[in-house]
Amino acid sequence: MIKNFYARSASIAVIAALAPVAAVYAQVTTSNARGAVTTAEGQPVAGAVVSIVHEPTGTVTSATTNANGQYTTQNLRVGGPFSFTVTAEGLPTSRVENIFTGLGDVSVIDITMAAADDTARLDTVVVTGSAQIAQVATGPSASYNLETLQNAPVISRDLKDVLRFDPRVYIDDGFNDAIQCAGANPRYNSLTVDGARLSDSFGLNSNGYPTESIPFSFDAIQQVSVELAPFDVEYGQFTACNINAVTKSGTNEIHGGLFYDYTSNDLRGDSVEGNEVSSQDFEDKRYGFNVGLPILKDRLFFFGAYEKNEAVNLFDNGPARASVDPALYQQVIDVAVNQYGYVAGGLPTSIPVEDEKIFAKLDWNITNNHRAALAYMKNEAFNFNPSDSGSDEIADGNHFYQRGGLLESYSASLNSDWTSNFNTELRVTRVEFDAVQDPVAGFDGFGEVQINVPRTVGSDETTIYLGADDSRHANDLIYTSDVYKAKANWQVGDHLLTFGAEREELDVFNLFIQEVKGEWVFDSLQDFIDGNFSDFRYENAAGSNNQDDGAASFGYEINTAYVQDTWQVSPNFNVTAGLRYDYYTSGDAPALNQSFLTNYGFRNDATMDGRDLLQPRIGFKYDFSDAIRFHGGFGLYSGGNPNVWISNNYSNNGVTLFEDRIRGGNINDYTYAGGAGSPFINVPDESIDAVANANGRGPVNALDPDFEIPSDWKFALGTVIDFGADDAWYGNDWRLMADFLYSKVNEAAYIQPISWEQEDVAADGRPIYSGNTNDFMLTNTEEKGFSRVLSLGLSKSYDNGIDWGLGYAYTDAEDVNPMTSSVAFSNFTNFATFDPVNPKTGVSDYVIPHRFTFNLNARREFIQNYASKFSLFGTVNQGSPYSYTIGSNTAFDPIFGNRRQLAYIPTGLDDANISPLSDAAALASLVNFVGSSDDLQKYRGGIIDRNTENDPWRSRFDVRFAQELPGLRAADRTEAFVVIRNVGNLINDDWGVMKEHGFPGNASLYTLDGLDDQNRLIISGFNEEVDEASTLNNASLWQIRLGVKYTF
Repeated sequence: MIKNFYARSASIAVIAALAPVAAVYAQVTTSNARGAVTTAEGQPVAGAVVSIVHEPTGTVTSATTNANGQYTTQNLRVGGPFSFTVTAEGLPTSRVENIFTGLGDVSVIDITMAAADDTARLDTVVVTGSAQIAQVATGPSASYNLETLQNAPVISRDLKDVLRFDPRVYIDDGFNDAIQCAGANPRYNSLTVDGARLSDSFGLNSNGYPTESIPFSFDAIQQVSVELAPFDVEYGQFTACNINAVTKSGTNEIHGGLFYDYTSNDLRGDSVEGNEVSSQDFEDKRYGFNVGLPILKDRLFFFGAYEKNEAVNLFDNGPARASVDPALYQQVIDVAVNQYGYVAGGLPTSIPVEDEKIFAKLDWNITNNHRAALAYMKNEAFNFNPSDSGSDEIADGNHFYQRGGLLESYSASLNSDWTSNFNTELRVTRVEFDAVQDPVAGFDGFGEVQINVPRTVGSDETTIYLGADDSRHANDLIYTSDVYKAKANWQVGDHLLTFGAEREELDVFNLFIQEVKGEWVFDSLQDFIDGNFSDFRYENAAGSNNQDDGAASFGYEINTAYVQDTWQVSPNFNVTAGLRYDYYTSGDAPALNQSFLTNYGFRNDATMDGRDLLQPRIGFKYDFSDAIRFHGGFGLYSGGNPNVWISNNYSNNGVTLFEDRIRGGNINDYTYAGGAGSPFINVPDESIDAVANANGRGPVNALDPDFEIPSDWKFALGTVIDFGADDAWYGNDWRLMADFLYSKVNEAAYIQPISWEQEDVAADGRPIYSGNTNDFMLTNTEEKGFSRVLSLGLSKSYDNGIDWGLGYAYTDAEDVNPMTSSVAFSNFTNFATFDPVNPKTGVSDYVIPHRFTFNLNARREFIQNYASKFSLFGTVNQGSPYSYTIGSNTAFDPIFGNRRQLAYIPTGLDDANISPLSDAAALASLVNFVGSSDDLQKYRGGIIDRNTENDPWRSRFDVRFAQELPGLRAADRTEAFVVIRNVGNLINDDWGVMKEHGFPGNASLYTLDGLDDQNRLIISGFNEEVDEASTLNNASLWQIRLGVKYTF
């Protein structure tokens, strides 16, 4: 006889507790189970044998209960269903079926056995129903199972469309869908799939992947979890969040599916806030298949998946977005074409792209106690980018570049149960990536040409970019990562002891030289016509002028050891405590620059070799009752910092490369290619000679000899409360979740200029610096940032196939430098401050202070045996932060044309720190603006803080409708579906609009004409549009995808 019940029912004898427990196995590919076997009288059953069978593959795992009736088992497959069969001398066999496990989960399966004479006792129990999102760790986290992945309104076929369900995880539609966890830098995340690290470890992308999109087929994923503070020492190489996924496997039954979906310009919105948004005709098609099958029943299985995307990149680029008169823009293009022979690239709104993914996996049950797996993954994809695409920039089509590459990953693992109390895991992974970043127009045309022109609004300028982007003139990256892991679990009474060692070996070839074809800057259209440039730069390999000689080739290793004790203090309380030790080694060092050593007194060839970090962690889980559970912990975390920051030290050693700079001149005063060349196509012979004769005078990026490994302390406390009753007016199956996460920076990375010296102080109190802009050091900040995140969740399930959930997260985070770039110079300049040498903490660029989420799922069979499914996900959040700054000036430091200096807020028209030489009208407008703003008034007479303002609130709701239909066989299903992104904009084009000030979030409040002789500010203009954020059309428009899926 079979009995059905919900896992959260208090009356059942079997408790399948999928809520968090303290022992969670990090960045792994398996799940775990534990529990107690007792008699009907509550007495423990010692020596009972628990046989656990993964029904789809016949994989068998066995455990024996101890004197207290407790059993534990590790290395179970993820998913299910599982059956638990218990046999004990003198008692009838008991069996529990339909158990599903989660990634890294510890499922608690307590089994009560009937007495020998209890013939009325049910000996088989089938567990039905499970939470779609269950926490899996002692710290704040979320896990998403296969059902959620298949039915969520996922329009991009990307894990991000599911990860955003957690209100602490913000996906930035306006910045390449960057994953921002708890207000932290997206580059500090980690992504592992089947144990292979697939995060953007080198650090060139903002989307979280080394590739241009998700590097594996969405249909290959079985489960995924996101962890913000797991207190298990196996977790490493991140300080923001860890995203861990496992793939599907073959089973004893042939199963799989095919899919096709489609969208086009006809299935996309064309207006935002009453303004028409033009778009070229395009089609975007995706198709693929997956199949799992047995090669040898119960022994050897295969799973494979293939997916291809034939799509387009859409661009919002042109005079209107950049507030430039279209006629003026056309004048610039006409001069370039008619006077200088430029072949214009136009203003593309879409460019075709392709993305192909392959995945294959073998699972081998060698015996009941030993299981092996082999996996292969390949992704080849390319996108196009305009490079300079801010709200004050226009990129001609030739300034676009192709970026992408080929990623291949290999992994092999062996899980062994040597006894019921001792098991091991061995794993080897290799990731190879060959990146491509090439100019759209190739390498034979113009170098980078910048022309500054006036805006139609505000007092700032817009820059028009022609020719190949300077960062793509010589750009090639190849890297490999090999990871070796060995781990053992040993159950000793109530203690689970874990011992492990890992080694990651990284080898990098990186060719990155900017301005190999030259970079010219013109301050106006007339200057461009006359050939009068304000700045010119050329960089290449010192001595040879051969870019191949400027590549960096290096490697280093991270050696890790950890030990941990998970103590089951009582059936309701366990504690995990452990130590993780990371030790870096490297045999490669940057070339020593003797001039640098002489000038600064320390060497530029420091490496990561010998640097180490001990990371203690402790976590707990306490079940106050079956319905109320607490979890929390404290620990130190390290990793996620991009390797490109280290690579810069090898490339920019001052010996290998040299940059020649001409600070103003006329293009006709120079010869090119010995008189046979021309400007923009070639660089001046004078610069070629300067690089050829360079001797240790190039720019230097150095690692601080006392550099400490970046790391964060994390503290978390949370609870999960299940409540409700069948006879209550509000019903049963409610869940309330609450988490608090506090992070404090232990050590943070920062870029500091080496040669700058303070020479004076401005009247408003900010330092004035002088020095060269070539030499930078990767060091640690003096001040320490922090973050505080409070999150709440409420969910409800109904027996009629409907469930819903609400979420909210409040995030408060500060850092010293957001470290937004891969280049030292950009990392140093791309954040707002009033003292760039000694910056203070400020609100993080990655903070979304308030974020609300809502999800709704419904499933009904209007046609018998064929389900109709509806899912909705919505988010409402405050916008990204931005800072009030001073417009382009060189009054305070030697970085030309930057807008990173935080604004001084005057007390009034007669402010003693404002020069009487200021423009009276501009000053009056500024004072009136300050008087109308409560935020600004509190800063009167001082310099405003960083990121005090936020872009407008934004909402986005996505929906998915699906209808099952018959297939070729009785068990097969055809599913027709439609996914609508940003349905609010479909209903009303004023809804769902996203607006941002754009990277790096600096809004010029006013401009300066320098300082007077008393260092008072000479205000020359006021920006009336300072709070006007740019509308991101591509992120705001609704879009529909139509598709069909066939499963068997």
